[in-house]
Amino acid sequence: MSKVVYLPLDERPCNAKFPKMIAAISDLSLAAPPNERLGRKKTPARFEDIRDWLLQETSDADYLILSVDMLVYGGIVPSRLHRLSLQECTERLGLLQKLKLQNPALRIYAFNLIMRAPAYNSSDEEPDYYAHYGHSIFRYGWLKDKQASETLTEEESREWLQLPLDVPASILENFLQRREVNAQVNEQVIRLVKSGLIDHLVIPLDDNAKYGFSPMEQRKLLVEAEQCNLMDNVLIYPGADEIGSILFAKVFCAIKHYQPEVFVRYSSTLGPAIIPKYEDRSLNESVKSHLTSGGAYMGDSSQTADFVLMVHSPPVSSQDVAESPNLYRERHRSYFSEVNIAEFVTAIEALSRKEHMVALADVASCNGADHTLMQLMSKKGLISRLSAFAGWNTSGNTLGTVISHAIVASYYRKDGNRLEHSDCMSSHFLLYRLIEDWGYQTIVRQEAARHLPELGGTYFDVGAIHEPVSELVTQNLQRFCSDYLGDLAEKNAAGLKAELPWNRMFEVDLTL
Repeated sequence: MSKVVYLPLDERPCNAKFPKMIAAISDLSLAAPPNERLGRKKTPARFEDIRDWLLQETSDADYLILSVDMLVYGGIVPSRLHRLSLQECTERLGLLQKLKLQNPALRIYAFNLIMRAPAYNSSDEEPDYYAHYGHSIFRYGWLKDKQASETLTEEESREWLQLPLDVPASILENFLQRREVNAQVNEQVIRLVKSGLIDHLVIPLDDNAKYGFSPMEQRKLLVEAEQCNLMDNVLIYPGADEIGSILFAKVFCAIKHYQPEVFVRYSSTLGPAIIPKYEDRSLNESVKSHLTSGGAYMGDSSQTADFVLMVHSPPVSSQDVAESPNLYRERHRSYFSEVNIAEFVTAIEALSRKEHMVALADVASCNGADHTLMQLMSKKGLISRLSAFAGWNTSGNTLGTVISHAIVASYYRKDGNRLEHSDCMSSHFLLYRLIEDWGYQTIVRQEAARHLPELGGTYFDVGAIHEPVSELVTQNLQRFCSDYLGDLAEKNAAGLKAELPWNRMFEVDLTL
């Protein structure tokens, strides 16, 4: 049995837990560090702890899936806060050479984010000054990038001249210096792919946009990858918290010599061409990126496909894309004319009746599943016909998660590959996704958040009231299971318990 070692991006369930749940569907062994070694939010993991663990676990491993952000900076949030010099970062990267010397057969699949610059004022996951200057820093990057390729409007030109006066020089310098260090680390990692030390690299674009710091860095890195003839082993596309899962699928396909064919179908004619919120390219290009990253490819027919990916897509781009809490009547007018939910559901029903494996990527709204679609699926008894589902956070988060799950699960549907526990563990992860992405993100999170003022907490800080809020969320999710999931959850959701891992309402950790 092949041994795969996994170093997550951070300790949240999406990074530390989901890949292990997908691995549990398979017959592969996935070794991951205990959560206490992974730091906590703004507190970085200790490099020495990570180093010692990797040296021990990879000595007899076949593959290493490695977050460079965790190795070098101590996690995703510390990568935006650190004060490390480039030399210190380079020395930490040097551990990879030691791992290869210790185990020359080890294959390293790495991922390292392009540091984000979100468009809002909040220091929850950024430096403290981002609470006051975040939007201005974002606009600085946006206008700097835009003027390199086209003329700014008069209003934008005035804004460009004003921004250096609005953001203190010391703050902008701090932000730009850290970006430069991180950007040079990414360049070094590409060179490690060229040298053969790293076998495969994904550089995700975290919270990206058409213009800005991330697109500037992306273009530079892609040019370097092209010059080194590494376009097959260095992939750059929107994503972040799903990369651990998609790289496990990639490793799985390599070990099993499996290249699944995937037929993709959309709920909106406009769907393939829309640009999702928080991303920089058309939805269909992102779908292709995630399929390629996971070891699959886009086929031409559902008849020959290993599974069908049903993509419930928005009909409009960028800022007009709905957020999951938005009521149907509050959505952009295109949702009323350019998405055919009834036909989409009919197709899911027909495909599943013909015994096609159906995976549903619900990206019609951000930060949760589309309640309108899922209610109709529940009404028609189609929830249990799905083999994989995701509908959380960004389009990239959803696509990477559901594609990873479907790739691994599809392998074990074939005669000769059947595995006794595979269907059970696959159904378990499907249920987990339904409860979290639809139940929590779309419904319960908003319900619970309304009670926070009376309990003495806020959306981003429930530390002092963690226990009563967790209990409230648990009770509401149990009711959700009863209302919408029926027989699917009756036995499998027994003992359901919810926790809030970063003492905020944004994400949840479930025990089933």
